[in-house]
Amino acid sequence: MDGERQVERVVVLALDGVYPFELGIPSRIFGAADGRYEVLTCSVDGSPVRSNADFTIGVQHGPEILATADTVVVASVGVAYIPEELPAEVAAALARIRPDARIVSICTAAFVLAAAGLLDGRRATTHWQVTDPFRRRYPQIDVDPDVLFVQDGRILTSAGAASGVDICLHIVRTDHGSELANAVARRCVVPPFRDGGQAQYIEQPVPESGAAGTAATRAWALERLDEPLTLTDLAAHARMSLRTFARRFSDEVGLSPGRWLIQQRVGRARHLLESSDLPVDRIAIEVGFATGASLRQHLHAAIGVSPQAYRRTFQAAGVR
Repeated sequence: MDGERQVERVVVLALDGVYPFELGIPSRIFGAADGRYEVLTCSVDGSPVRSNADFTIGVQHGPEILATADTVVVASVGVAYIPEELPAEVAAALARIRPDARIVSICTAAFVLAAAGLLDGRRATTHWQVTDPFRRRYPQIDVDPDVLFVQDGRILTSAGAASGVDICLHIVRTDHGSELANAVARRCVVPPFRDGGQAQYIEQPVPESGAAGTAATRAWALERLDEPLTLTDLAAHARMSLRTFARRFSDEVGLSPGRWLIQQRVGRARHLLESSDLPVDRIAIEVGFATGASLRQHLHAAIGVSPQAYRRTFQAAGVR
């Protein structure tokens, strides 16, 4: 029953130089999740914060609210506001976060988490344009510049700007299953899951005028995931040579065709595990993995759990 649902408190920390767009993402995404989340915004001292635009943002709460958060989101700041060392007031605010709370950074806020030591020894990401200085400053962190977001235990980091939408939808999906996450995405008019990583957004030469893309072939493949698709099949559909297709696909999606197919098949399998009672071996066939053992291997590689464990977790989440 709705009245028995647990409401998770999400506290968004706004720092000086915050990007207004990214600051609003958690409220917009979590606020569309059927009352499953309460979103509050604070600053390090309860005072208004300067944004990266030409206006100041007032907040309703001070840092004490961080101690009550189930999830803390640190919104991104302009590059000029990235601290060399963590300011004492920011460190004091972060110290209020409960040890079991989930912590999320959007874009350049990964620098804040890194400066606080929260990412030491972990895998993380940030905006591709600042990956090199991030790596030089924090060599103890395994930074991945190609992905839209990374989850390493209770710490999640995301890439630039709109990847904050991706990571918030991922949290909804993790907490409550893909049905609710997809509903939230529809309400916010955003894709529920974006293909590939941020490699597809990195500046690169403009393709020759009239050059064909791979979008139509990707759509064609998604309708045939249960078939044993090969690179030759995909290239033939796109009417390209194998080499040209593989290069153009990687440029557009940020993944090789083979990795992309596995990602799509795992995603389809996750949906079926959540929404149906089909046996694992049958789901494997439906999504194009030859055997249940192959599905188990790929699912474990992607998210670290077996199909049975995933099904138990997410079918239970769906009735909360």
